[in-house]
Amino acid sequence: MAACRRVSARILSSLAPLAPRQQIRRLSLHEYQSQNLLENHGVPVPSGKVVRTAQDARKAVEELGGKCIISPQILHSLQKNASTTPISVDTPDQGHQTASKILDSRPNGSQRPPVQQIYVSQALEPAEEWSLAMTIDRENYYPVILVSKTKGTEVDSEVTSFPFAISQGITPELLSRVSDHVTRDSPPSQPSTESLAKILNGLFKIFTDKDGTNLEITRLARTATDGSFTCLSTAFTFDDAAAKRQPDLFALRDVSQDVPEEIEAAQYGIVYVRMDGNIGNVVNGAGLAMATNDAIGLYGGRSANFLDAGGQATKETMLKAFGIIMRDERVRTIFVNIYGGKYIVCITDGRMIAESIIGAATELGPIKVPVVVRLQGTNSIEGLKLLDEAKLGIHVEADFGEAAKMAVRFAAGQ
Repeated sequence: MAACRRVSARILSSLAPLAPRQQIRRLSLHEYQSQNLLENHGVPVPSGKVVRTAQDARKAVEELGGKCIISPQILHSLQKNASTTPISVDTPDQGHQTASKILDSRPNGSQRPPVQQIYVSQALEPAEEWSLAMTIDRENYYPVILVSKTKGTEVDSEVTSFPFAISQGITPELLSRVSDHVTRDSPPSQPSTESLAKILNGLFKIFTDKDGTNLEITRLARTATDGSFTCLSTAFTFDDAAAKRQPDLFALRDVSQDVPEEIEAAQYGIVYVRMDGNIGNVVNGAGLAMATNDAIGLYGGRSANFLDAGGQATKETMLKAFGIIMRDERVRTIFVNIYGGKYIVCITDGRMIAESIIGAATELGPIKVPVVVRLQGTNSIEGLKLLDEAKLGIHVEADFGEAAKMAVRFAAGQ
């Protein structure tokens, strides 16, 4: 359970101390796209329409019967500290007024893209709500269903885990266990069991056929009338490595809301993921990059990014990597952690890395924050000599742990 990348905000609030950061890009869908995907797989969802103008919002509210929910469409990767709470409206005029305020606004600061579309869906009055996610427990190497009862925006119960096997799918026994759990406060009914079966089987079909990584129903509502379940809102993510296998799915990607630095880095073969710390990392190799982020966290620091320049990084790619990090105003320290090799999988040269650092200081302007360099492997001695002769005030440390500690101290202003 602790290894899930992201379950709902409600579930995460109870797992936050245990959930590790995952430095892997995923395809994140908008809510309306996830809802459409569910509907196409026979899963019960409220009727809804995505609109891009206030006038269309008025029309959608009228067509859907008056009482509706209006949700700004912001990718979940950008929702931190954003005002994304769905708004209930009762009339078409209210829908027009609400949409006018939301569209073209920047809910998470001026650097975030403005809201270009909203989702208008029928409002339901559930008797109770749950959060349910189908994802991978990476500590135990099996898929799992996570369930938690919610109250408002808070977790109202502990997260319960239901492991299952891909080869067996949603078995009657698994369906019975989940059903007993979500109907524990009231007896199960035929509509509740049938609707839950549609939901779990639909999720499983999407999960396996579409390379899902986390299929999350953020609001799983049980109706007061017959006890059936309906998916009120959802957030789906998929494995980026499946792009070639899933062209239709990845055609849904909203690049306007991707992090600009991630798009820029990808053009040069650099894997870059923006994080929420203040230590900018330049590393070659995904494994070493993950270890670097872990070491920074171990010593009390926080990484501003995950950056893998690749085992075959060139001077050009390294300059691009430095450029991205030096433009990041949050960065208080740059940590360069390079292990050079002479084999096909890793031909990074220490001298080239040193030249890249010197080039970044020359071409991109003076480096205004402390730089810690751990450089080992092929031509590392020559590289370190170049850095010393450049008189850039760079701090060199051969030991991995000590280098990470040094970067954390500098970032803290010590």
